[in-house]
Amino acid sequence: MEICLYVTSCCLGLYLVLLPVVGSTLREQPADMASTGVLVVEDFAPFSQFIRATLADRPEVQVIGEVADGLEAVQKAELLEPELVLLDVGLPTLSGIEAARQIRKLAPKSKIIFLSQETSCEVVQEAFHLGAWGYVVKTNAAFDLLPAVDAALQGRYFLSAGLSIWDAEKQ
Repeated sequence: MEICLYVTSCCLGLYLVLLPVVGSTLREQPADMASTGVLVVEDFAPFSQFIRATLADRPEVQVIGEVADGLEAVQKAELLEPELVLLDVGLPTLSGIEAARQIRKLAPKSKIIFLSQETSCEVVQEAFHLGAWGYVVKTNAAFDLLPAVDAALQGRYFLSAGLSIWDAEKQ
């Protein structure tokens, strides 16, 4: 298997993302296996490719849509009604938080997992207040994305290590 190496940065510093090069072949799925439709909302193309490659390890999970801004996310979620939405916080046109607020109204059965560089307690709290099932920090995504997807699909919540929904300084 070929591997591509992407170097990217965020407010937490530089990090490396190893991506398998995905060919055009499709995995066949047994007819009796139910598929979970996923909408990927990410404006950074290499990270979006990483998400797709990671989800390709799960034949029961199928990316049914991919968009790069918040307004498109709302429109696609209403149209496709995916079981799961993987949503960045920092998006053009409409923030991921505002997009989630609208998606909850238009596609209430869709479970939302946030994937973000944002680690502030206030943003994480707002995400869960809006009904998120998970919050994954992008720097931990190689380890946390699939466990977060599994948790949400099993009706459990997921929070990347090191994050908190409580601000100790305000207590």
